[in-house]
Amino acid sequence: MAQRIVIPHVSRIEGHAKIAIHLNDSGEVDSAQLHVTQVRGFEKFTEGRPYYEMPSITARICGICPVSHLLASSKACDAIMAVRIPPAAKLLRELLHCAQFVQSHALSFFHLSAPDLLLGMDSDPAQRNILGVLEQHPDLARDGIALRKFGQMAIERLAGERVHPAWVVPGGVHAPLRAELRDAILGELPIARSIVRRTLHMFKGVLDNFQAEIDSFDNEPTAYAGLVTRQNSMHWYDGDVAFVDEKGAPLARFEDPVEYSNYIGEAAVPFSYLKAPYFIPRGYPAGIYRVGPLARLNVAETCGTPLADAELAEYRQRAGHPAQSAFYYHYARLIEALRGVEKMELLLQHPDILSTHVRARAQVNCLEGVGIIEAPRGLLIHHYQVNEAGAITKANLIVATGHNNLAMNHAVEQVAKRFVKGAKIEEGMLNRVSAVVRAFDPCLSCSTHALGQPAVQIDLLSSEGEVLDRVEN
Repeated sequence: MAQRIVIPHVSRIEGHAKIAIHLNDSGEVDSAQLHVTQVRGFEKFTEGRPYYEMPSITARICGICPVSHLLASSKACDAIMAVRIPPAAKLLRELLHCAQFVQSHALSFFHLSAPDLLLGMDSDPAQRNILGVLEQHPDLARDGIALRKFGQMAIERLAGERVHPAWVVPGGVHAPLRAELRDAILGELPIARSIVRRTLHMFKGVLDNFQAEIDSFDNEPTAYAGLVTRQNSMHWYDGDVAFVDEKGAPLARFEDPVEYSNYIGEAAVPFSYLKAPYFIPRGYPAGIYRVGPLARLNVAETCGTPLADAELAEYRQRAGHPAQSAFYYHYARLIEALRGVEKMELLLQHPDILSTHVRARAQVNCLEGVGIIEAPRGLLIHHYQVNEAGAITKANLIVATGHNNLAMNHAVEQVAKRFVKGAKIEEGMLNRVSAVVRAFDPCLSCSTHALGQPAVQIDLLSSEGEVLDRVEN
């Protein structure tokens, strides 16, 4: 008798989603889908607003990564103004971006995924949370809090506020960096660097405990996309968009952000409010690709900082190159956190970082602008069209979680087929299905907007709708 398992609320992610697992008559998984149960509205309700308001408006899409939207939006507005921002403004934007990466990766690893990684996938769900980590691994939990605080404090010192700052503006930034604030961030960098290195050492020590997850967390090859420099080094703020195939060979590359629509299409899927981007030359749905930390380490040849590059070499020995399993997103995220700390130090020591020339001003000179950056979770694209008065006539945003939509659906099905068996619910098996989603660190608040309150109950139903088993969180 065919049955369906529904996980109506995937826990420890940013936003709301549910998972439906369909069993065949033998009780084996036939298919599984990730349903994003939120409704998006930003693209439509920004129409008619002045283009220069877009950074502040779109930053409010998300309270976790507002800096990413500020930067992508401002870059699109720079293109509408047809200006080249001052060198100091670019340095300061990059510095803010690195701080955003550090705090966001700290949140993902320590607060959202560490309960699975440190307490175990099958541990008591009442304890499998950040409070459980604090109780059983207090030093590491405090490290996580301290690292995220470092990133947030750096954002506040640069931009005036930790969340939704108005400092990044079309044409550059609102005000220069003061020397005492630069020195304050520099003074805290050694502690942040030590935390990331300790955490990497710890994680490599427990990695072998998760071989089953490594083998089944979306380990089938896909294409990958990310930003790189001309020398194929990782870049988060600028650079070329590069696609590589399953073996790491080049598929496509473009420098002009406007060209993205030649390579990235967006398909609507019937089971989710989140659209599914795909690589146009391969078509839909064969054009599946992944973005984010795992993809960036597969696309780039180097991280561009010494400690991160040393870790990258060891990572590739362990995970292969290109790495395939989505479980390695956690590992890649820590390497990127280390790169973020190193890059912040380099930027803060740049001779132009205190320059007072931080903004270029102009009116509308182009009726279209595209801004592309790497958000912590992957490529973020803001595409605006305006009229002669500068009012938005059309906006399109493709966020990292969208790029990964096809891959996440593939992942939940693969994990469900590996771990979900029979008609009896085991909490640990369902936690693994949710855990593979957490590995991607989706930010559904960025891609959609919630209406209502999700349920927190898991039911196993027969084809007649009879409740066969129930788990409540």
